[in-house]
Amino acid sequence: MKIMVSACLLGRKCKYSGGDNRNEAVISFLKDKDYVPVCPEVEAGMPIPRPPVEIRKGRVISIEGKDLDEIYRQGVRRTLEKAGPVDMAILKGGSPTCGVHMIYDGTFSGKKIPGKGILAAALHEKGIPLYDEKDIERKYGGK
Repeated sequence: MKIMVSACLLGRKCKYSGGDNRNEAVISFLKDKDYVPVCPEVEAGMPIPRPPVEIRKGRVISIEGKDLDEIYRQGVRRTLEKAGPVDMAILKGGSPTCGVHMIYDGTFSGKKIPGKGILAAALHEKGIPLYDEKDIERKYGGK
């Protein structure tokens, strides 16, 4: 089994703010598994740090109102190509690329709505099982 995982969950400093989302439950779960770390934003050529983006009306838009949809979708395509076939994915919840269950609503107000980020949506279309870090924490408790 090969697992795609958001690199920020492993402690890589690729988050838009320059930080990470290190998650010990995810790291522990992956300990004896074959996995491939990914960051679609970095694959898109975006800098670290970078302006935050959200999905508004189905498009990836920066906080300044700039439409970055095609750039981010190219990052998703590159991510899928580089990762190759995977059996499941553990992605960062809430992210406009990786959100599995919820994403921010596009207003940059901090409000979340049901939805998937653009990488999560592409994987879902391929029938790949998706989990976020909270799913792993609930199901495996870091063991």
